[in-house]
Amino acid sequence: MRLSENFTLQEMTRSSTALRMGIDNTPPRHMIARLTTLAARMQGVRAVCGDNIVHVNSAWRGAELNEAIGGAANSQHVEAEAVDFIIPDFGSPFEVCQAIAESDLPFDQLIHERRRWVHISFHTREEPGREPRRDILTLPPGERFYIRGLS
Repeated sequence: MRLSENFTLQEMTRSSTALRMGIDNTPPRHMIARLTTLAARMQGVRAVCGDNIVHVNSAWRGAELNEAIGGAANSQHVEAEAVDFIIPDFGSPFEVCQAIAESDLPFDQLIHERRRWVHISFHTREEPGREPRRDILTLPPGERFYIRGLS
């Protein structure tokens, strides 16, 4: 199922951990609308990064999968609001983060994760007073705590 011009439901729900552990990571029907909104936001990321292919590592995670990988209890992945990805034809994860940070994309959080991938989250449902924070963080390799800004 195509969610947007360049993103499918399959790539936004795929998980090697789920396959290995026999976890069904099929989203409930009400999450499809949120995943469609998330895919539309990722089209903006793709545009900012020269319309290069986005390789999705992880997007939507059901609660069982999120727990299996040790994800945060309040992970935005469970709410269909976050994507971990790389864009190798554009540049390193740091360069991707720089381009996004310099753009006007309405992201909630942008995290340079251990210099290996980018985590971005967007609000995918309307709620009063819930504005994008444009919070920018880095999780350095081997560390457990985030630092503010890009490094």
